[in-house]
Amino acid sequence: MLSRRTPTLALLALAVGAFGIGTTEFVMMGLLPDVADDLGISIPSAGHLVSAYALGVVTGAPLLAAVTARMSRRKLLIGLMALFVAGNALSAFAPTYDYLLAARFLSGLPHGAFFGVGAVVATTMVAPERKARSVSLMFLGLTVANVVGVPVATAMGQQLGWRATFLGVSVIGVVAIGALALLIPNARVETPVAGLRGELAALRSVPVWLALGTTVAGFGALFSAYSYITPMLTDSAGYKDSSVTVLLALFGVGATIGNLLGGRLADHAMRGTLFGGLASLAVVLGAFPLLMSTVWSAALAVMLLGMAAFITGSPLQLMVMEKASTAPSLASSANQAAFNLANAGGAWVGGLALAAGFGVTSPALVGAGLAVLGLGVAGAAHVVDRRAVSGTPSAGRERLVASHVPGQAETVRH
Repeated sequence: MLSRRTPTLALLALAVGAFGIGTTEFVMMGLLPDVADDLGISIPSAGHLVSAYALGVVTGAPLLAAVTARMSRRKLLIGLMALFVAGNALSAFAPTYDYLLAARFLSGLPHGAFFGVGAVVATTMVAPERKARSVSLMFLGLTVANVVGVPVATAMGQQLGWRATFLGVSVIGVVAIGALALLIPNARVETPVAGLRGELAALRSVPVWLALGTTVAGFGALFSAYSYITPMLTDSAGYKDSSVTVLLALFGVGATIGNLLGGRLADHAMRGTLFGGLASLAVVLGAFPLLMSTVWSAALAVMLLGMAAFITGSPLQLMVMEKASTAPSLASSANQAAFNLANAGGAWVGGLALAAGFGVTSPALVGAGLAVLGLGVAGAAHVVDRRAVSGTPSAGRERLVASHVPGQAETVRH
């Protein structure tokens, strides 16, 4: 029998992988000037390296989850992390901009599938009442990366050259591979039985798409404001450019707190936590014009933004997995693609408000509207779900509950 500590250690292995992925995703933003100078390109061209990674995530999340549908999840996680290591190593040795662009795309390919499959694995290793907490512990690696990994990796790149940063991230990936191989037990992580057809069938569900839509709207709200947080802090709150890095670390602290709090609360009331998180996000973003008027309230606003947004992370992931309960891997990975679509879409919509001349804090108000939209989509998903359950015979309802996590029966919380 497995020791009681085994699930905790296995979740730690997933968190190490998440830490490496989170670091490589966000560190490029701080290294753009160094990369541009070294490769002789403009800053806007260097910015395409961020987009290339995001495109890799959106492409790889559903694609890799689909083509590996019958692969052992443990072996799949190790393989995805190996692909991650290869992408970052190739980034470190890329001789030209075009090679680096391709390497960044390759680095992004395993991102969504790792988090998607990792979330499924995390929930199968714990008791039903701790599923959301297990997902939040895996995501902890991502939020801690914003507090520790990105600043350290940025400083490394500035002192030793940007190539050293990607070599360092590759080492983190190798450590994660070792941790996954040693700590993820085969006895608890079964090979999926649904196959590609079953995974694709899960994506034909309207509730699954409503859940994905909630992710796009909810995290689109975050990125509508966060993409322009630097001009808000400097032009509205009066901070110097040199202070922004510290303030962004505050966002990471808030995200870490929100992630852990959301996981704990979602185990008691998944939908209540989701609705409460989206409502809090709408309130915080709506108050941004006022909060950005002084240096102290602006610092508080940055931290509250991270908390409110990441409270919703675990319940959003669980909601998608619940709606695709018989074949959750592809839907769970698609949710990671939805996060990145939210990143791009939120930044675009927020930029429209800035371009229209509505003021430096206007993207936050756009974000508040997107958070309200997310509440509406989540509410529609709840209505569809209640109608489906009310129309299900009692015996069928029992089978629906039992299928929430394959091989386990539990009470579905709404």
